Amino acid sequence: MGATDWIKSRVQAWVDSKLEPQFRAKLRALPTRQNEYGFDPFGFNRDEAKIGALMARFFYKVYFRVETHGIERVPPGRVLLISNHSGQLPFDGIGIGGALLFDHDPPRIVRAMVEKYVQTLPFASYIFARWGQITGTPENCRRLLEDEEAILVFPEGAKGISKPFTQRYQLQEFGLGFMRLALETKTPIVPIAVIGAEEQAPAVNVKSIAKLIGAPAFPVLPLPPFFPILPYPVKYRIYFGEPLSFDGDADDEDEVLEEKVRHVRNEIQSMIRIGLKERRHIFW
Repeated sequence: MGATDWIKSRVQAWVDSKLEPQFRAKLRALPTRQNEYGFDPFGFNRDEAKIGALMARFFYKVYFRVETHGIERVPPGRVLLISNHSGQLPFDGIGIGGALLFDHDPPRIVRAMVEKYVQTLPFASYIFARWGQITGTPENCRRLLEDEEAILVFPEGAKGISKPFTQRYQLQEFGLGFMRLALETKTPIVPIAVIGAEEQAPAVNVKSIAKLIGAPAFPVLPLPPFFPILPYPVKYRIYFGEPLSFDGDADDEDEVLEEKVRHVRNEIQSMIRIGLKERRHIFW
């Protein structure tokens, strides 16, 4: 055994010791197409995903102390999870993924659509692929839905995470791509509202720097360390709505699709209002 293999085996053993045997068994039983080396067509690997699961569990259970509502509404099989997006860095994605992994029975791996920019970062393309996340293209999403996977989409995109703090919990314009995919693949949509992420890293986005480095946003905090490496330990509350099914042609004009997308957006905005009304404080 080489040094790399030895280190890898020791890390895996340590991770296994931190995860409950029942959870490891459920993780091994996750349905996914894999080759003889344990990888699916997108690079997902159950053993390496355990490292991501351990990190996600810390943020989910300890750091953000996530409280979920309606997780049982997520149906089996293919599903599009459509959520509001905020907080400068995608910890809201970790919260939603953690909900399906730790609070849903049976556990499910959420395949999030990540920005193409992320794939240009050192090690990011490798790590994201091994943990089940993929570049957000219609073809990738279509293939995963055909395999009955759960896909997480933030239709606001970079506009959601980069909006000013004064516009917190005000949904930005939704893209139409997720609705075309839902119609084409006959996939139900579960609307999701995340409460708490808006306050995790109040920052100003410097568009000139973002453009210079080719990033969708470049957030700057008013206090050290100035960049939101680690967000504030706010409390997350995640609301899962009733599944929505839509009929129609995926090739319809934008005006036709916009009405359907507006329905999803209104559902999420309504859940956001309920969540804000129910919470007592941003930290508990």
